[in-house]
Formats: sequence, structure tokens, C-alpha cells
Amino acid sequence: MTQYVTMAAGAYGGAMLARTQDQAADVTVGLGQRLAQRIFGVRGEGEEVPEPLADVIDDPANGDNQAALRKPIRKALADDTELAAQIRQWIQDAHQAGVRVMTSGERSPAVHTNHGIIATGDSNTFTR
Repeated sequence: MTQYVTMAAGAYGGAMLARTQDQAADVTVGLGQRLAQRIFGVRGEGEEVPEPLADVIDDPANGDNQAALRKPIRKALADDTELAAQIRQWIQDAHQAGVRVMTSGERSPAVHTNHGIIATGDSNTFTR
């Protein structure tokens, strides 16, 4: 889910919480925007954006910023089961419509379903 919000942050910047859904030209970015608005609330243009989201807006490619964004998202979903169900449905609908998230850059995996190890570091060893 963080990837969708990050894509919207990169596309819209601080206005991502102020824009309406029909202004989103790209389906993937629109989904990220809806997710961010649902979790962080809709804000007027120029209103302050929550810090973890502001950091991603400033530097969407920064892995630390993306990791910090995951915490409030995870907390919001854990605290509100209806929200979690709604967002799960949005993402399923998006996947059925062909929306995919891709990452680029060194050591940036994008995974839908994983049943094994994903290692992005150097000289990793794993035992099973």
C-alpha cells in the first residue's frame, strides 16, 4: 500500500490530500491518493501534511521515508478493521483492473505475494 501512496506523493506533492479523485489522471496514482486521503484525511491546499507523508512528498525515492510512512499506515489499519477491509477491497479491485506497482533503482523489490526470502543486501547467507 505504501507504494501507491508514494507514487501519489511523487505526482501531486503536498496537494495530494487536497485533490479530488476525478483529478487523478493515472489510475495507480489515483488509488494512492485515495489511500492517503482515507488514512491521513483530506486537507485544503496549503494545509500542513502529516510529517511521515511530508517526508515522502519531499523525497519519494528515499527508502527511510517510505519505511517511516508504513508505521502510521499500519497503525491506522490495525486500529480500524472497517478501514482495512475497505482498502483491501480497493487494492483487489485495482489489481483486477490491471493496476500494478513497479519499483526501480538499486535494491528496490516490488512484491505482490512472496513465499520466500527477499534479500537486497550484500553477502547474505540464509539457512533453512
